[in-house]
Amino acid sequence: MAAVFLGVDLAGSPRRPSGVAMMDENLRCRTWVRFLDDEIIADFDSLKPAVVGVDAPLGLPRGRVSLDKPGPPHFRLCDLELRRRRIKFFPITIGPMRMLTARGIRLAELLRQRGATVYEAYPGGVQDVLGIPRKQQGVAELVKSLRRLGVKGLSINTTGDQADAATCALAACLWWRGLCEELGNPDEGVIILPKPTVSRKSLDHRGPR
Repeated sequence: MAAVFLGVDLAGSPRRPSGVAMMDENLRCRTWVRFLDDEIIADFDSLKPAVVGVDAPLGLPRGRVSLDKPGPPHFRLCDLELRRRRIKFFPITIGPMRMLTARGIRLAELLRQRGATVYEAYPGGVQDVLGIPRKQQGVAELVKSLRRLGVKGLSINTTGDQADAATCALAACLWWRGLCEELGNPDEGVIILPKPTVSRKSLDHRGPR
């Protein structure tokens, strides 16, 4: 049976829609929207993906035990590596990112209790490495660019959140193929990014790492 991969563009609040995408190893993709953690967990139970990529911080900076108290440390090793590479991101301990971080950590733990392999997949960073636009530059252009990379099934009605979820699923697929770098420490959260050598030709290759 072909491997499948789950991507989740997680919202900070369950009152807002989270984009979800399923992609198989042939880059066939479908997307939908969920609100509750239980709905996302039910998707995992139904699809049994090989890898889950979540667009949310999945760990706290080393030395920080809580999001409740202000102050440092604000950055994880993976965050510092993103900054070194000049990939723009929001620090995980400020403003609304605190709510997203808490939800991401909780969801990842629930998925891992079910045996899931879960990684933090930052779609903006993935898109930067692959040389395609972020959704802020235009959702239609992002969808077209994903299609040019070989992703199938995205339509003109695909939302920005769903396109980001598809990007997370693509990152999970690339990790499975051995085509991703792992940035950071497992105790803080590891972000997966495509290797700089990834191309359309390498995306056409199918098979596990």
